[in-house]
Amino acid sequence: MVVIGASDGRLVLPLAAAGHRVIAIERDPIALQGGLVELPDGTKAHATGLIERLRQEQLDDRVDVVEADFLDADLPITGQYDAVWTSSSWHYSANHHWRLADFVTRMQDLVRVHGLFGAEFMMPVTARQHLSEHYTSPERLSPHFSKGWNIQLTLRTGQFTERPHIGQPHPHVHRMGALLATRTSSATTERA
Repeated sequence: MVVIGASDGRLVLPLAAAGHRVIAIERDPIALQGGLVELPDGTKAHATGLIERLRQEQLDDRVDVVEADFLDADLPITGQYDAVWTSSSWHYSANHHWRLADFVTRMQDLVRVHGLFGAEFMMPVTARQHLSEHYTSPERLSPHFSKGWNIQLTLRTGQFTERPHIGQPHPHVHRMGALLATRTSSATTERA
């Protein structure tokens, strides 16, 4: 399994604990190594990174951590993974120099036949977000999954207010979407 934008392990640790081999791809050094972070109230605290969390849970032998930008990462064995998942990584401005289609295509290329592609993502709320392809919707993603794919599930939330958190010191409004698809053949979709 591959987790893109692994952060501090919210998805990686449960998968590894369930016995899966996981490749965790993350480029943020604080998410990986831990370090000092500023909390919403302005105080500073130490955040434990993915690598230390894996050691603490004795799961480091089940997870290969790749410290790289996903689209530049040298990953082993294309087309051989049972599942490839990302959670809210497309919308980060640090990723906006890549086209959304590049993310989707690279993820698809890693999934084996009968394997699972999974993504949860931010949907647009503000005018600025409506102008960015990186805040997307299940409908806008669906055309990437025609030939060789079967969309199993799409979900969307209504707008909700999230409490302040690291990197976002004020309450803020989100909408989330999700898409799960299985690869039905080795045929690929047309590249946009």
